[in-house]
Amino acid sequence: MEELAKRDAMAKSRDPIILPSGGCSECGSNKLIKDHERAELICINCGLVIKERLMDMGPEWRAFDSEQKEKRARVGAPITYTLHDKGLSTLIDWRNTDSYGNDFTPRRRAQLYRLRKWQRRIRVADATERNLALALSELDRMSSHLSLPRNVKESAALLYRKAVEKRLIRGRSIEGVAAAALYAACRRYKVPRTLNEIAEVAHVTKGKKEIGRSYRFICRELKISIPPTNPITYIPRFTSELNLSGEVQAKAIQILKEAAKKGLTSGRGPTGVAAAALYIASVMLNERRTQIDVARVSKVTEVTVRNRYKELVQKLELDIPI
Repeated sequence: MEELAKRDAMAKSRDPIILPSGGCSECGSNKLIKDHERAELICINCGLVIKERLMDMGPEWRAFDSEQKEKRARVGAPITYTLHDKGLSTLIDWRNTDSYGNDFTPRRRAQLYRLRKWQRRIRVADATERNLALALSELDRMSSHLSLPRNVKESAALLYRKAVEKRLIRGRSIEGVAAAALYAACRRYKVPRTLNEIAEVAHVTKGKKEIGRSYRFICRELKISIPPTNPITYIPRFTSELNLSGEVQAKAIQILKEAAKKGLTSGRGPTGVAAAALYIASVMLNERRTQIDVARVSKVTEVTVRNRYKELVQKLELDIPI
């Protein structure tokens, strides 16, 4: 009785399955319900278990919103722009064993060797894919050296793909355009990386000059609008490298905000202004660092730090202890 009452309650709480013909062998009813907890198909009228051990076709996880559901879909690896084929191609495993761990025969090994060889060849079908394969591997290498997040890598790869589609690579080195796309992605996502830092890790002959020229060209042709770099974005990074406290960081940001209101940051290198503000803040809060240390971390000259320091102190009328 208790079992029937429980199943009646389940029937009321769930929509029944109505079969067009046939149904329960006991009472002839075609109104059935699936009990997902017990994996059974049950008749609503008499409670007969018509089928048991039903296979659950749903996922083994729970999703509480649409975003989680999309992330947990079991459809393989997500599409990525950082691979020339977007990660949609297959790969033959290098191990010469079957699913049980048994070794293949020599004939089977030779066959797999040929399959792997042709698989590598067909992944790069034409000149465009060869270009993308080389450029995207270079992007991955530079991003790893600079410790850039994944969204910056994806954005840089997408920019390079657009440049290839519009045939902007002709007459320019692949490495130079790839480095320019990476610099543009850093600027777009406000990741503090200077052109000098990207030029150091890029395999470009003319270095900073060539990357800057390619950057301006692709921004103009692809109509990318990137705002000027804010010196504040460099402060957390410089603070960490100089081992300064959070109070010094907050003070430097405050100095830069006041300088921006008076127009002291426009027309000047953002790293130089950030370095000078951080140097002033360290002196004011008795965590003094030398101008040599600040210049080394910010990768500008000591003269630049000194000139920006004098401008900020004079125009903002700051009281600096000697």
